[in-house]
Amino acid sequence: MAMLKKERAAIVFERLNTLYPDPPIPLDHTDEFTLLVAVLLSAQCTDKKVNEITPELFSVAGTPSKMRELGEEGILEIIRPLGLSKQKAKALAKLSGMLIDLHEGQVPSTFEELEALPGVGHKTASVVMSQAFGFPAFPVDTHIHRLAQRWGLSSGKSVVQTERDLKSLFPESSWNKLHLQIIFYGREFCTARGCDGRVCDLCHELYPNRRKPVTWIKP
Repeated sequence: MAMLKKERAAIVFERLNTLYPDPPIPLDHTDEFTLLVAVLLSAQCTDKKVNEITPELFSVAGTPSKMRELGEEGILEIIRPLGLSKQKAKALAKLSGMLIDLHEGQVPSTFEELEALPGVGHKTASVVMSQAFGFPAFPVDTHIHRLAQRWGLSSGKSVVQTERDLKSLFPESSWNKLHLQIIFYGREFCTARGCDGRVCDLCHELYPNRRKPVTWIKP
């Protein structure tokens, strides 16, 4: 008999807590501002690549005032190896100015204020809210979107739907850690090409009789 969605969620919760009891934040940072910058830079780019670039950037522009002083061209010169570098440099220059002019140089701690900043969408705001301020949030990246479908926890119609489904299945107190745990599992075991919904241990445990590969809907 096929497991219910809540039963699958309980297994996922238990296995991931065993594998990753204390998952680290994958983007290197020292405070709310450097975390915000790193998350913004990670769009369509690996965390590893971002972590290679940010030490140089933060050494000269680790605060909003220094970032604004560096300017769009100076930022671009450093972050050029990253994808969408021109758009990101423009966003960071404007964002830094807004933090100084509107927020006294501090990163705001509400979704509304964060999402009003250039280059900051809901996912970026969710990461900052959860990892910098401890606010319960469930940022959904491509790993989470993919695994939620493979594990039968969401239909995958959109990242908005995936976030809503996962929040309904797991206790709020677990969201901030769980989204990191899923990301780490997706990178290590249930990769986009390395598993088709039948290969990794969790996929096999949740769907032992699955015969066809899962074609996941990309965000």
